[in-house]
Amino acid sequence: MAKRCEICNKGTVTGNSISHAHNVTRRTWQANLQKVRALIDGRVRRVLVCTRCLRSGKIQKPPVRRWQPEPDANP
Repeated sequence: MAKRCEICNKGTVTGNSISHAHNVTRRTWQANLQKVRALIDGRVRRVLVCTRCLRSGKIQKPPVRRWQPEPDANP
């Protein structure tokens, strides 16, 4: 599974890390991805979504499941 948001396609970017002595080394910045249950096409799926998409409401979370035990058949 790639480190990429499934909504906006945000992923890893690369650049240079520069010290005070101006030593230059390559580095990467990872997107802040969260694994979330989301309603997609009427079905509940686990997707990797960046926090910017979560905060802006680009996904719809599924309704909370209310679990209740089955009534006893043999009282």
